[in-house]
Amino acid sequence: MTGHRTIRETEKAVRAKLGDTGTRVQYEQMAAVSNIYRAAAAVRQHFENSVLRGAELTWTSFVVLYVIWIWGETETRYVAEEAGISKGTLTGVARTLMGRGLVERRGHPDDGRLVLLRLTDEGERLMGEVFPAFNAEEAFVTGGLTDEECETLADLLRRIVVRTEERGDERRQRLLNGAEPVRRRSGRRARRSA
Repeated sequence: MTGHRTIRETEKAVRAKLGDTGTRVQYEQMAAVSNIYRAAAAVRQHFENSVLRGAELTWTSFVVLYVIWIWGETETRYVAEEAGISKGTLTGVARTLMGRGLVERRGHPDDGRLVLLRLTDEGERLMGEVFPAFNAEEAFVTGGLTDEECETLADLLRRIVVRTEERGDERRQRLLNGAEPVRRRSGRRARRSA
């Protein structure tokens, strides 16, 4: 069978597959994390194919603009951290946004090694136009929830984020026996020398 599978179909298949492994599986926790991922992917795809498409923005470029829009001129390292992307990814996104005249960069006045990003007037104008439409889609995707359920969901997700932020490093160190994480590969195969 190929094609789209519902969340319920996937959860049923996972239980069937893992039920015979002899490993104790924490299904409720697995379903929570899996559904966080699936919800995030579904929301991102919906936004990129609707409200962001008309503005010629990707999810990542919108988030970068949003971070700078909310916080004002900001060091690139903090923009990357707030956007949840690497500094290398930010470099490419910022270059694209600068090419469109939405973002400007300048050196930090106190430390020449640091770079600051800020929105241009055009970037401010675009965010003023896009954000209300973006927020309307936030209301659309949560339309099956009451205000109280939205607050509960936001609180539960916030608790997951806080736990990961506050205790994640300690947990990773324990899992890696104190070693530094191995650098991730980009997914590309290493070039072979001739």
